[in-house]
Amino acid sequence: MVSSVTVVKSSRPGTVRSSDDHSSVDPIAARSVSLGAADVSKPPVRTTWIYLLRHGATAANRAVPYRIQGRGSDLDLDELGRCQALRAAEVLRTIALEAVYSSPLRRARQTAAEIARLHRLEVRVVPELVEADVGAWEGLTWEEVEQRDPDHFAFFLANPGTVPYLGGESFQDVQARVLPALNALATLHPGGRIAVVAHNVVNRAYLAALLNLPISQARGLPQANGGINLIRHDGHPPGRIVTLNAALHLEGLE
Repeated sequence: MVSSVTVVKSSRPGTVRSSDDHSSVDPIAARSVSLGAADVSKPPVRTTWIYLLRHGATAANRAVPYRIQGRGSDLDLDELGRCQALRAAEVLRTIALEAVYSSPLRRARQTAAEIARLHRLEVRVVPELVEADVGAWEGLTWEEVEQRDPDHFAFFLANPGTVPYLGGESFQDVQARVLPALNALATLHPGGRIAVVAHNVVNRAYLAALLNLPISQARGLPQANGGINLIRHDGHPPGRIVTLNAALHLEGLE
C-alpha cells in the first residue's frame, strides 16, 4: 500500500502532507508530485543537500554504436544498470534522506526504487525531470543522424546548447524546466537531504547552471550511469556543487 503524497497550499507554501507513515511502502510504486505550490521566491534558510544521480545503464546506453536515448525511449535497466543502482543505493544507505524523487521514465524510477527501498520511502515522480525530447533522432546513431539530416546536424554541432535536437528540445530548453524544478524541491526540504534520480542531459543542463557555465559547455560535463553529484542549496539558488560525478562505487562493474 503506497501512501499518498500531496503538495498542499497552506500558510507554509510547499508543505508536503502524507496520509500515513512509510512502514509498508512499496518503493517501486511511484507517485507524481506537483511543484506548483512550492514558494521558490523564499529560498530555504537552512542548507538542503541534494544527491543528484544519473540512472543506471540500459541496453541503449551500452549499444555499439551508441544510439540516442531521450524521453521517447522508456527502457528498463539492464543487468549492469541494476548493479549500478544497487551500488549507488548502498552509498546513500547511511544518509538520512527525507525523500527520493525521480524522472517519470522507468530507468530512473527503477534506480530511485533501490534507494527508496533502503530508507522505507516511496519514489516521488517529478515530470519536469524527464529526459530531453530528442525528436526525430530518437534511437538513431550519430552516423545515421548525419546521413539523414546533415544540415541540421552541422548546425546542432556548431551551436551546442541552443540548437534543439531535430523536432525536440535544446539543452537550453531542458535547463529552463529543470532549474526551477530542483530549486522547488530544495525549498520543500529546508535543512533536509533528498535524492533525485534523473538523466544525462537533465543533469548536465542543471550542473552547468550551478557552475555558471555557458549552456554550450553543458555537454562536456561527465555524468556516469549510477554516478552521484552532491549539491548544497543554502538559500542562494541555484546552489553549488560539492561533489561532481562521484563514481568510485561503480569500479569493477564494467
